[in-house]
Amino acid sequence: MTAPTTGGGRLRLAFMGSPDFAVPALRALHRAGHEIAAVYCQPPRPAGRGQRETRCPVHRVAEEELGLPVRTPAKLRRDAEEHARFAALDLDAAVVVAYGLLLPPPMLDAPRRGCVNIHASLLPRWRGAAPIHAAVLAGDAETGITIMRMDEGLDTGPMLLARAVPIGPRATLPELHDALADLGARMVLEALAADPPARPQPEEGATVAPKLSKADGKLDWARDAAFLDRQVRAFEPWPGTFFEHEGATIRVLEAEPAPAGGSSEAAPGTVLDDMATVACGVGALRLLRLQRPGRAPMAAGEFLRGYALPAGTVLG
Repeated sequence: MTAPTTGGGRLRLAFMGSPDFAVPALRALHRAGHEIAAVYCQPPRPAGRGQRETRCPVHRVAEEELGLPVRTPAKLRRDAEEHARFAALDLDAAVVVAYGLLLPPPMLDAPRRGCVNIHASLLPRWRGAAPIHAAVLAGDAETGITIMRMDEGLDTGPMLLARAVPIGPRATLPELHDALADLGARMVLEALAADPPARPQPEEGATVAPKLSKADGKLDWARDAAFLDRQVRAFEPWPGTFFEHEGATIRVLEAEPAPAGGSSEAAPGTVLDDMATVACGVGALRLLRLQRPGRAPMAAGEFLRGYALPAGTVLG
């Protein structure tokens, strides 16, 4: 790799990102006057009931709002033609935010200042695909943004900047998602302007937040109520949390720990009262907002008027 340039000014960049989390950074780089030679994101995929081809949020913003050229390769690792196209962009740097594909060495080495990643955790805590979910689920007191220069490992590159964000006792994934996305956009501008020295990540305390699936959202009533409360707050809107009852999958959109009452004598998963309070392995969880398949989300009181869960019902 060519030695990194120093100082600020207008840079020639590629932007590589796909979901909503990456959009504030793309807009900030464009607004700051950097030349964005190409935007890379995930290819359009079928979505919704009609399975229509749908562009990811970065794709839509890049084309419709900012008028930027978009590339959507399905794979990168062994695509020598794509490696050459990327190198031909003659970039100062690439900014990568939740792109969804690992960059092979020829692409990592092509920009003069390397590939700079906005990662939603205080590395080395929560490397991997779902760091915000993992921080809420684990009950961490804080999370943050790390700007790092990428290497071949999974979020193992040297760090340029890091800033912490507290996680409140009732914090939800959407709140943290938006706060961290905005912070990352500001920090990457700072990192590109100042080109701070990189420092290696410590290996002590390194953890991985793997990619989530819908199955990860199933509520295990044998867990303690505090954990299930965090699971609901960490997994809404994706992958969502749910339980099974009489063949139906019921989504839990909001909940809170409740006074245990008689839960210590009831089997986990037992409905304890007419307020949708459910016994857990330790304590109880009160369900506040639910959704049946094909129906709109409802507050628990309204939901229970149309779907009975009397005391003594055992949920799956």
